[in-house]
Amino acid sequence: MRKEIKQTWHFNQSPEEVWEYLTKPELIEQWLMKNDFQPIVGHKFRFTFTAKPNSKYEGVVDCKVLEVKPFTKLSYSWNGSTQDKSRNYNSIVVWTLVPKDNGTELQLQHNGFVVLEDILAHTEGWKSCLKKMEESLKTMKP
Repeated sequence: MRKEIKQTWHFNQSPEEVWEYLTKPELIEQWLMKNDFQPIVGHKFRFTFTAKPNSKYEGVVDCKVLEVKPFTKLSYSWNGSTQDKSRNYNSIVVWTLVPKDNGTELQLQHNGFVVLEDILAHTEGWKSCLKKMEESLKTMKP
């Protein structure tokens, strides 16, 4: 079983502009979730969301910043659980930004999954969130 998610997105904005959407809490909230993120190695933060009534997942993801290379790479732990606490998912999210074609190639790697259901749910979740990021970046003021 594949235990990771890999997605690549291309944005017309510079790595510096995309980086802001990965590191500023108010911008992260526009495309991902409410959070208290700070781009400081060791910083513990939390993503929160309102779980859908039929969702198996709890509305909290506890995280810790693992690596910060401005405009190039960001990684953090991603630890959550199901609402009934029957299953935890402890994984790592890695963002890599590559200047490309007058814009930025954003690579997402999310690994550490052990249950196929979690991989499928997070794969679709990331696609949806990154689509929102793409829309937010398009409306960015120059």
